[in-house]
Amino acid sequence: MERTPDFSAVVLAGGRGSRLGGVDKALLVVDGRTLLDRVLDAVGGPGRAVVVGPPRDVPGVRWAREEPPGGGPLAGLAAGLRHAAAELVVVLAVDQPGVTRSTVDRLLAAVGDAGAVLVDAGGRPQWLTGAWRADRLRAAMPADPRDASARSVLGALDPVHVPALPGEARDVDTPADL
Repeated sequence: MERTPDFSAVVLAGGRGSRLGGVDKALLVVDGRTLLDRVLDAVGGPGRAVVVGPPRDVPGVRWAREEPPGGGPLAGLAAGLRHAAAELVVVLAVDQPGVTRSTVDRLLAAVGDAGAVLVDAGGRPQWLTGAWRADRLRAAMPADPRDASARSVLGALDPVHVPALPGEARDVDTPADL
């Protein structure tokens, strides 16, 4: 059996959940577990991850915040990346209940020169579901990542595309998504 490479994880959990009426997505329960618990399981537990968002009462989690809060996913990634010690960084949004350890393993196995990103059934890269070489990711970050487009920054790295399995690329944005 192939050994999973060492990696750090950045979990983006700072969104406003406005399409869900301001609900904290990280604490939404899907199939008996919170979305945050599900994503932490996918990366092998809280000790490997830094979660970017408002601190919650979750044992073992390291927390970070983008400055200013609400600066968007790329600002959140920059904040989490400051705490990533490994050469590989898995980036996951908290609102994707279909992402599993298998997803993470496939992304890590596919990392090319810069990274690998999950691609949905329509061929669209899911920029907040990927594995990256930390040095390349840091070099690509703009000086001010607030409100910058994840697609423009991460897409420029030309990551390997990893096809999503059914349900992996689904995210929770609205009550209907639950």
